[in-house]
Amino acid sequence: MTKTTNSTPKISERAQAQRERILSAAQICFVDRGFHAASMAAIAETAGMSQGLIYRYFAGKDEIILAIIARELTDSRNDIASLQTGNQLAARIEELFSNWLAAREDTMNARLFLELTSEASRAPKILEAVKNSDLQAREDLGELFRRASQEHGRQLSEGELCWRAFSLQVFVEGLVVRALREPEVDPQLLTQSLQAFLPIWLGRSG
Repeated sequence: MTKTTNSTPKISERAQAQRERILSAAQICFVDRGFHAASMAAIAETAGMSQGLIYRYFAGKDEIILAIIARELTDSRNDIASLQTGNQLAARIEELFSNWLAAREDTMNARLFLELTSEASRAPKILEAVKNSDLQAREDLGELFRRASQEHGRQLSEGELCWRAFSLQVFVEGLVVRALREPEVDPQLLTQSLQAFLPIWLGRSG
């Protein structure tokens, strides 16, 4: 699997803090109002800064959305890189689902995820960014599964790694929908599902 390089220019800590402040405010507005109804004025008000200052960092809402996607990819890659065992993977998925049920604003909120997915169907640049993000995450998951299977004396092919990573992405994305449509679901169902599927994803069976 290929490795990507990060060519993003470095920015100052203050500028980075300002960008994060804007992105956090935008996420709140996008969840509350949707992408199209969330104006730059509303984002500025939520961030507690002028629109002019926001435009110093982002040319418009599309750039803000692309930055949110990039930030989510960075967080996702860091998450995957930090996982060492199957138990950690299961615990992380359960934690994500709990966060979605609680509608936490400091994570990729389930409503924001669906808003972003919907917007990707209309905006080619956003669709491309989402697809690239998904492919990179799938690559990282494949590497995690490669290490996990090797620890158990198995050598999975590239195709096997790919379908395992793909099926996990589909599983997790389905949980986003469950968090919105079935918030009262018994968490034990997720635990039981992970106990069944985790050995397959990690190459311990199948």
